[in-house]
Amino acid sequence: MPSWKCQKCGYTLTADSPPDQCPSCKEKCEFLDNTCYTPDCSAEGIDKRIAK
Repeated sequence: MPSWKCQKCGYTLTADSPPDQCPSCKEKCEFLDNTCYTPDCSAEGIDKRIAK
């Protein structure tokens, strides 16, 4: 399942698709898919190189 990161506050969640409103900052935010797709971060499942 994909991991999503709010561009405004950095909140992350795991869901099939991102919500319309961030559960943390309560803003209508754009979410980045920060799911790991490479072997170097597969243990965590999240690509920490995705910036805020």
